[in-house]
Amino acid sequence: MSISTVGVIGAGQMGNGIAQSMAMAGLEVILNDIDGASIERALATIQKSLTRMESKGKLSEPAEQVMGRIKTSTELSALAQTQLVVEAVSENEALKKSLFKQLDELCPAETILASNTSSISITRIAAATNRPDQVIGMHFMNPVPVMKLVEVIRGLQTSDEVNDKIVALVEQLGKVAVGSEDRPGFIVNRILLPMINEAVFALYEGVGEAKAIDDAMKLGTAHPMGPLELADMIGLDTCLSIMEVLYEGFRDSKYRPCPLLRSMVDAGYLGRKSGQGFYSYE
Repeated sequence: MSISTVGVIGAGQMGNGIAQSMAMAGLEVILNDIDGASIERALATIQKSLTRMESKGKLSEPAEQVMGRIKTSTELSALAQTQLVVEAVSENEALKKSLFKQLDELCPAETILASNTSSISITRIAAATNRPDQVIGMHFMNPVPVMKLVEVIRGLQTSDEVNDKIVALVEQLGKVAVGSEDRPGFIVNRILLPMINEAVFALYEGVGEAKAIDDAMKLGTAHPMGPLELADMIGLDTCLSIMEVLYEGFRDSKYRPCPLLRSMVDAGYLGRKSGQGFYSYE
């Protein structure tokens, strides 16, 4: 079965980027979210991105033609005829399992179910379905249309055929598939999030102010963004969730979330998406 129609669940930052990348690769896309306003914002974001790319000569076809391949729905039932569904909702294991259970009942047996989770076990997510061999991780990087990497994570029961299809799809998207074992945080966040967490500890302990910490890492280690700037872009709630997965998964104190990170999430300071994180955003 070839993949021609893809469902994307979640119209947030990652979901709209995945939908755009799929449509740019010639695939029909159904973008799903329970919130119609979120879908409208996602479409506006995609349109703006495609228009900018078109003006720079980075599209092989008109932006409107790409947009024409993106349909939307607030009902999961719209995904019943897709060959692949990519889940891109909040980093919450219970929510993901509930979605995968519903998708398992809704979609044909041959439909591949993928999660964009950045840290949660694919094997555990797959256990919520009756098709664990058809469940896989596709961890895209942010911003999706720009970043080349996709971590492909096999659960314990993911079949070779499904893995091969997803790797081929990643290549069709013009991206690079890197395989990871199903371990907490996979590759990128196993390394990245502890660094961000340590930067938060440095701020918490008064080693330096936020700008000083970020400037030091940018100028001293050639990072394009400082770790606290990056945390604001990712979302502090997502950073905290990943650190909790790492801490619970390894039971090692080196993954303990910084108390300041937890306090900021409790206060609703989530970064760019809330207007306030380690920096203020108008």
